[in-house]
Amino acid sequence: MREDWYDVAQICLNGHVINASSRRYPQYNKKFCDKCGAATITSCQDCNTEIQGRFYSPHLIDCTRYKIPSFCYNCGKPYPWTKTKLKAAQELALEMENLSPDEKEVLTKSIDDIVKDTPETSLAATRIKKLLSKAGKTAASAFRDLVVDIASETAKKLLKPEL
Repeated sequence: MREDWYDVAQICLNGHVINASSRRYPQYNKKFCDKCGAATITSCQDCNTEIQGRFYSPHLIDCTRYKIPSFCYNCGKPYPWTKTKLKAAQELALEMENLSPDEKEVLTKSIDDIVKDTPETSLAATRIKKLLSKAGKTAASAFRDLVVDIASETAKKLLKPEL
């Protein structure tokens, strides 16, 4: 076994972590999620690359919680749970009653930019924060529940307390 290595994560299609160390602890693997019933995967559905799980190193004691990835490190495509949350957030944006059609469109377009750390992330987070304040507490809370797990760290910092 290599000195430093990533195990393979097993995650359900809705983004619930089943096992962050599916090779090291296979006895905890499951075919279906016990939280939502969705099938589980251990590799990217686009390029078949294994999902990086917990990192192991004899030089480190890792006390951190496993953070579910949003995108495949090999092909860059979003994982199924990221696609689902993005789609749901975009649909929710279109349902917000206190926003004009133009504002709904701006909000919908900004959602893609908060899941990646790019030069557009700060602008998108600022737009979202402004629009969510107009949308009302209930809509902002529902939006938060959808994107909190997939938003980039930059977006999370800028969107507080909305996220």
